[in-house]
Amino acid sequence: MISQVMEVNEILEQALLFDFYGELLTEHQKEIYERFITEDLSLGEIAEEAGISRQGVHDLVRRCNQALKGYEEKLHLVEKFLAVKEKVENIDRLLDDYNEENASEVIGGIRRIAGEIIEEL
Repeated sequence: MISQVMEVNEILEQALLFDFYGELLTEHQKEIYERFITEDLSLGEIAEEAGISRQGVHDLVRRCNQALKGYEEKLHLVEKFLAVKEKVENIDRLLDDYNEENASEVIGGIRRIAGEIIEEL
């Protein structure tokens, strides 16, 4: 069960990295990596469609993973996106608890979170 959760997390991480940095890959890399990540095709299926060896697909996917992780290590766009997303969810929770009695507390919380978002950008 734990290995399945870790595998799902890895797939989600790869998909996010591809969403943010996929355009930095070559056209060929993008095509192969996208099939692997978004279409959930096996290495063998991709190899057959692309007319290359299974090992070639494996190596290309590995290199793409390394490149995308390298971009994230330098630019931190996914990290910033996830942090802002969490803060917006916190704002939504504050608004869900809003009533006239706690209006100033909710407004203060939203302003504080908005300030944090601005600082992160």
